[in-house]
Amino acid sequence: MTTSLFYPRHIEPRIAEALQDTPVVLLAGPRQAGKTTLVRQMAERGMRYLTLDDELTLLSAREDPVGLIRRLDRAVIDEIQRAPQLLLAIKKSVDEDRRPGRFLLTGSANLMTLPTVADSLAGRMETLSLLPLSQSEIETRTSNWIDAAFTGRILDNRLPVFGDDLIERALRGGYPEAIERPSARRRSAWARQYVDAIIQRDVRDVAGIDKLDQLPRLLQALAQTAGQMCNYTQLAGHVGLDGKTAARYVGVFEQMYLLARVNVWAPNRLSRVVKTPKLQFIDSGLLATLVGLDRDQAIRERQRFGNVLETFVFGELLKHASTAEGDYHILYYRDADKVEVDMVIENAAGELVGVEVKAAATIAESDLRGLRKLAGIARDPFKIGIVLYDGTETMPLGKNLWAAPLSSLWGS
Repeated sequence: MTTSLFYPRHIEPRIAEALQDTPVVLLAGPRQAGKTTLVRQMAERGMRYLTLDDELTLLSAREDPVGLIRRLDRAVIDEIQRAPQLLLAIKKSVDEDRRPGRFLLTGSANLMTLPTVADSLAGRMETLSLLPLSQSEIETRTSNWIDAAFTGRILDNRLPVFGDDLIERALRGGYPEAIERPSARRRSAWARQYVDAIIQRDVRDVAGIDKLDQLPRLLQALAQTAGQMCNYTQLAGHVGLDGKTAARYVGVFEQMYLLARVNVWAPNRLSRVVKTPKLQFIDSGLLATLVGLDRDQAIRERQRFGNVLETFVFGELLKHASTAEGDYHILYYRDADKVEVDMVIENAAGELVGVEVKAAATIAESDLRGLRKLAGIARDPFKIGIVLYDGTETMPLGKNLWAAPLSSLWGS
């Protein structure tokens, strides 16, 4: 298997574009998603490279942030969340010299949730996301599934992936290190160590949480309810936490890009605010490890595999959204009658694409219930509804409704 160095990243042209007109560009995303590999390549184009994973550089950044930044003209600073005090020094430097492309930063935590950061660099910094590898990047395909869907087009995959091969991809996830491991056992070992390292080290950097022993238990509990509506206060009680502490910890997992909050779609935007969001894991490989799902179990227990497969599709759509031409939000639909649509993609104009995920090779009439309901409520803004299934054919299922192979997500 090739090393992560050779995977082309779809975000790279966006970074180069942002550096042409913006003084500070932040590339944010989970640790080990490939940020360092990418920015080191870009640093070779006339920018100095510094990493705050280096203890001496970190000490300098924390003890004399202004002095460190004063010595830099154009620089890449890796893992900026380890010394957020650098951001105020960068603001001062940029206010004195507004040339574009002065600083390219990476962060393994969502810095915009930290106090003062959003304000201090408003108008001076553009934030882009680098998530784990998408299947399109692994297969070196460039088409964007979401952009295509909003034009009413479903990507064609000349070599569809289904059955055992699809299970393998979903259980593997997108982290470059995990992909390069030769076996499922080795990938699981990597995933467990990855989660441990984030909790033991990165959470301390951004959240200052002392009782770290409670975090793995809560993460395990969240993994069991991934993609479902859940009473998180009740869930927290099962692992010995109060609701307020659990909410804070869930926020930390979001900051570390382990989880994403998925809000509900409702025609009235105000009513969206009061409805319960779902929490979804960003990487299906990490989720599979946390719930202990292997290939044999995935074949036997389709319900459990279905939850991991939904996470896999959510992650793919999130990656497509981060590099798409359009501006998209991923939501879900559920009404009082418990009719659901797994994912609802909304563009800036309020138009919708509905996505259902089916871990089976056949589709029943009942699988269209949610999409039909959504189309009826949304009316004109509803562009297309797609059931992604474990099959090979793209077929029409009624007005603006289609069945398409899951592997169309990384079609040509």
